[in-house]
Amino acid sequence: MTTKTMRVLVLVCSTRPGALGPAVGSWLTEAVGARAAELGVELVPVSLADLALPFLDEEQEPASGVYAHEHTRRWSALVDSADGFLVVTPEYNYGMPAAFKNALDYLTREWAWKPMGFVSYGHTSAGTRAVQHAKQVVTTLRLVPLGSTVAIRINDAVEDGRVRPAPSLAGAAVGVLDELVRVSHTLRPLREKARPGVQAGPLPGSYLRRLTPEDAGEVTVLQRCCWVDEALANDSLAVPALRESPEQVGEWLGTWHATGLWQDGRLLGMVRARRTGEEWHVGRLAVAPDLRGQGLGRWLLRVGEGQAGPGCDTLVLHTGARSEGNIRLYRSEGYRVVPGPDEDTVRLVKEVPGRSSREEAPVSVPASGVRP
Repeated sequence: MTTKTMRVLVLVCSTRPGALGPAVGSWLTEAVGARAAELGVELVPVSLADLALPFLDEEQEPASGVYAHEHTRRWSALVDSADGFLVVTPEYNYGMPAAFKNALDYLTREWAWKPMGFVSYGHTSAGTRAVQHAKQVVTTLRLVPLGSTVAIRINDAVEDGRVRPAPSLAGAAVGVLDELVRVSHTLRPLREKARPGVQAGPLPGSYLRRLTPEDAGEVTVLQRCCWVDEALANDSLAVPALRESPEQVGEWLGTWHATGLWQDGRLLGMVRARRTGEEWHVGRLAVAPDLRGQGLGRWLLRVGEGQAGPGCDTLVLHTGARSEGNIRLYRSEGYRVVPGPDEDTVRLVKEVPGRSSREEAPVSVPASGVRP
């Protein structure tokens, strides 16, 4: 389950004045628009002619990610924000346009593990040789070209500078979009693992990253799996983690420092924390039920603790008064029980490890049942 909107660039590659490309791009956006809305896809038209990238003029290798020019930084941000690409390209002399090759060559990391679908147009070959040429190049950048394509033969499908409505072409375009969405979702874990700031997790292939409101769907599912035991132990369904909607989860994800442990696109566990005065409050410590007993809860607890900022001297967490398993875990990690806000809740505290009162300490690089 995901609440993240998928962003797809519709990339029109011809820069020749009077080219047919913009008309094909407009037709494509219209043909797949309704399906895109159903799939939660945002289509972003981008014209290389409007982008006006000069021939590659960066001194550093693209793989370095060091960009001296503003036009490169803008292009990098645009590509980096995308989850996939629909490329509209003509065929020039058995190949793709030079402007398209140049745009590809500007970047490296930003392209990786994203699907690319093609809509080609031309005369005899309908632009298909440009697509074959492009596929050889994009795989080197770890882009994943789709098998489904749309090939438009100008003499058959274009009239007065516009693509004539044709159910067969529109159906093929929707098929490309459907495949792009499926492949993009599949590749998402690879994209996330390659992003700056992501840390390796304790299980093979797992990784730790900051959670955002876009992860509200996955977090809601994990909470409802993990807090059933606490509800049973405390004989109460008034547990916030069981009752929150995805919208409510998204709200607190925007205000807490929440970190998730992922593997192959699955949220395995999480922890959240934030500062209140001189206290660092840790909560929503969760591990998927089928993975308990492997030390992941302790590992995530220490992640949450390690994010305490300078000036935070005390770690604080809460759990249900009858959540005996939770209380044993936290006591074994050095927490002591102090009076809670009410008889149904236990408050546990300990000093920030390795830090005396008022001592400054660096914050660790970001990234349950404990109630907030």
